[in-house]
Amino acid sequence: MSNQQLIPFSTTIHVRDTCICLHAQRAARALARRFDTALKPTGLTNQQFSLLMSLNRPEPPPMGPVAKLLAIDRTTLTAALKPLATRGWVAIEPDPNDRRGKRLRLTPEGAMALASALPIWTKVHGLLEAGMETDADALRKGLLEVSL
Repeated sequence: MSNQQLIPFSTTIHVRDTCICLHAQRAARALARRFDTALKPTGLTNQQFSLLMSLNRPEPPPMGPVAKLLAIDRTTLTAALKPLATRGWVAIEPDPNDRRGKRLRLTPEGAMALASALPIWTKVHGLLEAGMETDADALRKGLLEVSL
């Protein structure tokens, strides 16, 4: 078996330094750790915070639009909902317009959990934006462009 290198190391360095996907993944993991640590006293992860926030609307949404907003599949959404439903923070109810579908309702207890986490999120998010050299709006716009 040969130890011959098929791809030059210079290509590896180029990909490491220029790959938007790699940089986005690294940034996402770092941000997730930062928000997970900050939100820990509330009993929420950053993913759970985003999920509860996505349910904070006038009418309980169907699962499909929530999964799309969070960029996850329905199976992953179902798994993410289980601990929140167990805690009584989310109710999964039949869709009155389509009994095959489900609607997701933020319970009063879930709204309280979300309300307790929001000041922490606001502080961490504000510090994050204040510490950035890059324009946060331009970053959001660029991320949105690649996520559609």
